[in-house]
Amino acid sequence: MQDTLARATAESGRIRAIAVIGTRLVESARRRHGTFPVATAALGRSMMGAVLLATSMLKPPDRLTLRLLGDGPLGAVIADADAEGGVRGYVQNPLVALPIKANGKLDVGRAVGKGMLVVSRSMGEAQPYTTTSPLVSGEVGDDIASYLLTSEQVPSAVALGVLLRATGTVKAAGGLLLQVLPGGEEFSAELEARVQALGAISSRVEVTASADDLLRDLLDGFKNVRIAKPSPLRLRCTCSRTRASRSLLLLGTKALDDLVGDGSAELKCHFCGRTYRFDLPQLEHLRDEVSAQQA
Repeated sequence: MQDTLARATAESGRIRAIAVIGTRLVESARRRHGTFPVATAALGRSMMGAVLLATSMLKPPDRLTLRLLGDGPLGAVIADADAEGGVRGYVQNPLVALPIKANGKLDVGRAVGKGMLVVSRSMGEAQPYTTTSPLVSGEVGDDIASYLLTSEQVPSAVALGVLLRATGTVKAAGGLLLQVLPGGEEFSAELEARVQALGAISSRVEVTASADDLLRDLLDGFKNVRIAKPSPLRLRCTCSRTRASRSLLLLGTKALDDLVGDGSAELKCHFCGRTYRFDLPQLEHLRDEVSAQQA
């Protein structure tokens, strides 16, 4: 099963829906970060949620960063996505273990805790536009739906899920964003009932071939259903040596002097784990560049 993203509209554009299947992507993130099960679930939901937000709110090459800043043991959970299905993410504390809830599910809400959901949109050269809303449950899907209602004034249903095997590997992961746009209020009750009827989104993803099939099931019976051709969902990191150099430049002359004294420096990307190493001549060049800018 390929990881895919699909968009759809119905009832002459008054209903908008986006679905993602990201099983392979979330499993790759789990292996890369070595996450324990509850961290895998939180990270996977956040990555799927970031993709849904980015593809509904942005145009290429803009990006969106979603931060769950709760007081739970996971610490910060961060996912970054673009409008073309590229996404990356990490958990501050990936080795958290919590008891399973009474219903047999992972306790993502407790692992995330109480705090804020922060959404930043980077659009071209302008400063990122950031909005916040309180975490209502820590379960991610509810928190994103609350954010869309309070910060964007768009009533939305958000379903996110990650299903794990007993070994901790990812069996299924995906998400669904359903929105009633102005003029479509009459469909709200029916759509809410359909989302409830889907059950656990991860279980539905487990038996669904692609994201567009998920949308066909959801929107069956509505008029003017239009489903765009699915596009691939990818684990994509935007780090580079150039970006790492820019980060060092931002440290300023004094900090670069200290690094020159050390003789070398390493910067590691939190998202993908790639390490960028700078030797003494490279650090001296960066320090001289900052000094010239300040002269």
